[in-house]
Amino acid sequence: MTDAPPALPPYLYIPCAQGVSDPADAVVDLRYLSDGRIALLGYTALDRLLSCCGDSQPWLVVPASLLPRLRQSYRWDVLLLDIEIPENERRSAHDNWATPAQQESL
Repeated sequence: MTDAPPALPPYLYIPCAQGVSDPADAVVDLRYLSDGRIALLGYTALDRLLSCCGDSQPWLVVPASLLPRLRQSYRWDVLLLDIEIPENERRSAHDNWATPAQQESL
């Protein structure tokens, strides 16, 4: 057996920091892990995103082939798939959360 990464679906549903009317304005919602790494959350189906993040979670669908570009833009360390977010940490369309890079400049 090898430790090869699991095959990704062609598209992933990515949580966003807030709801926007133009997808070009979307900001990916990154999460800090307890070990200091920055995680990009990805969901393999829309129903999983809604179940794991809540019905109010803004999201964007992206081709998995764009993950390297997202990594360059957002500097995340690890991709976590289909992770359930505790209810007290869930986002809504009206939240205005800064990305880790934006938080560093605050």
